[in-house]
Amino acid sequence: MAAGPRATADTAPAAGAGEVEGEHIKPFTPEKAKEIIMSLQQPAIFCNMAVDWPAQHWTAEHLSEVLHGKQIRFRMGMKRTDTAPQFETTCGYVEATLEEFLTWNCDQSPLSGPFRDYDHSKFWAYADYKYFVSLFDDKTDIFEGVIWSDFGFPGRNGRESTLWIGSMGAHTPCHLDSYGCNLVFQVQGRKRWHLFPPEDTPFLYPTRIPYEESSVFSKINVVNPDLKRFPRFCKARRHMVTLNPGQVLFVPRHWWHYVESIDPVTVSINSWIELVYSWAFYLFLAAMVSEEEDHQARVEEAITRILVCALKTAEDPHNTRAWLNPTEVEETSHEVNCRYLNRAVSALFDYYRTSKVVEIQALRTNREHMKKEGLNVHNHMEMEQTGGQDLSLGVVKQEAASLFGPDLVPVILTSEELPSKTGSIFEGDGKDFVGEDGEHSGKLHCTKRQRMMSKSEDASVEQNASNSNVAPSQTLISTDDLLDCLLNPQVTRIVAQLLIQGRSLWF
Repeated sequence: MAAGPRATADTAPAAGAGEVEGEHIKPFTPEKAKEIIMSLQQPAIFCNMAVDWPAQHWTAEHLSEVLHGKQIRFRMGMKRTDTAPQFETTCGYVEATLEEFLTWNCDQSPLSGPFRDYDHSKFWAYADYKYFVSLFDDKTDIFEGVIWSDFGFPGRNGRESTLWIGSMGAHTPCHLDSYGCNLVFQVQGRKRWHLFPPEDTPFLYPTRIPYEESSVFSKINVVNPDLKRFPRFCKARRHMVTLNPGQVLFVPRHWWHYVESIDPVTVSINSWIELVYSWAFYLFLAAMVSEEEDHQARVEEAITRILVCALKTAEDPHNTRAWLNPTEVEETSHEVNCRYLNRAVSALFDYYRTSKVVEIQALRTNREHMKKEGLNVHNHMEMEQTGGQDLSLGVVKQEAASLFGPDLVPVILTSEELPSKTGSIFEGDGKDFVGEDGEHSGKLHCTKRQRMMSKSEDASVEQNASNSNVAPSQTLISTDDLLDCLLNPQVTRIVAQLLIQGRSLWF
C-alpha cells in the first residue's frame, strides 16, 4: 500500500485526527499515536504521518552530498539461493563513500577502489546500523529532520535513530530484539518485511551464535528454508508486508523479522523505543507489564553474554570473529560481563522499589482524565485485584483495532507459499500484504507464553523422534549445540527468575 496523498480536513479520519502541522492535518495526534503504539499487539503501518519530515528527502544521492566524501562501512553479501542464513560474521566489509557505492550500484563494476573485488551481479551491499550521532557528528542540525515526537515521544529525533542504506538483495538475517519496540521510516525504495509472532519462537530455532547484544537470531533462512533440517518451521505464521517510501512500520517487542531490499537502492531510518509508562490507566497497566519485562530481559541478556563469551573464548581465545558480530565492539571480558549482570539486576530491584510509588502517583494524576473519558476508576482497580488485567488490555486491543483504516494498516498473516529450493527471494510486485490479523499477534503475551511452552514440549517430542535414526558420527555435540540449549529463551528466563528470587531474599 503506497503512501496516500497529503491528508486534508476532509480526508483525514475522524478517529484521532486533528493535529495541524502547517497546511497538513495528520491522521493521529502524538498522544493518539503513542496510545496505539503502547497497546497494539501486532505490526502495523502508519501512513501520512511523516509527509512533512525533512528526512523524507534523504535519498542516497542527497546523503552523499551531505556527507561530503565521508567513508562508511558496507557489509557485502552474496546474491545466492542456498538455505543457510548469511550472518554478519560470514560477510565481507568495505569502507567506501556513498558516491562510490552509487557508482558501483549502477552496475559499473570498478577495476579499482573499495568495491573492486565485488561483482555487482553477484553481491549486494548494506550500510546498516549507522547511528546518526556518529555519522553526522559535525552536522547535528540534521537530527531535527526525523520527528519521532509526532508519535508521542517528545525530544526523540535523529539523535536516537539509525540509518540503513542498501542495494537490491541486501538483508538482515531473521532475528528478534530482546527489548523495546521498533519504529521504521522508509525513505527511498521498498523493503519486504517477513515477521513472525513471539509465540512462534520454538519454530524459528533460536540461537545466540553469532552473538549480538539484545538480538536473538534464527538458524533458518526464512526465504529459502531447509525444512528437512528444521521441520518445525512449517508451523511458523509468516506475516509479510512491503514497506513503501513515506510509510512508518511499527514492530512490537519480540516479533521476529527478516528484512530485504527489493529495489536498486533503499534508505530507511529506525528507532528502537523502550516501553515506558503511559498516561491512561489501561495503558498504564500495559506499560507496567512491559517495563518489568524489559528490565528482566536485560538480566537475561547479561546471563547470555557471560555464557557465550566464557564458552566461546575458552573454545578458541584468538578467534572472536567467528562468533561475535562485527557490531559488538565492547570488551567481552568476564569481569566486565559480571558488572553488566550486576547493573541489570540492580536496575530491576530499583524498578521494584519505585514502581509502587509511581503507580500511586499515576493513578492520582490520571483520575480526572479517566472521568472525562467516562471510565470508572474503581471498576478498573477491582478488575486488577481480581485478575482483570487481561480484560483491561483486551479493551485496549479492541480500541486500537477500531482505528485500523487508510492511515493505520495492520500487517496480516500471509497465505504466500514458501519458495522452492531452487527459487530466490519473494519477488516484489509492489503489493502489500496487509489487513486484520485476529489473534495471531504478540505483545504483552503473558497468557500466551503458556501456549508457547506447550508447543515447545510438542516440538521437543518431534525433534527426539526425528533424531532417533541419526548416525553416530552426526551426534557429536559442539559448543554451539550446548549454547543453543543453555541459551534457549525459555531457559534463560528461568535462570534469570531463579537468580532474581535468590537475590530477593536480601531485598
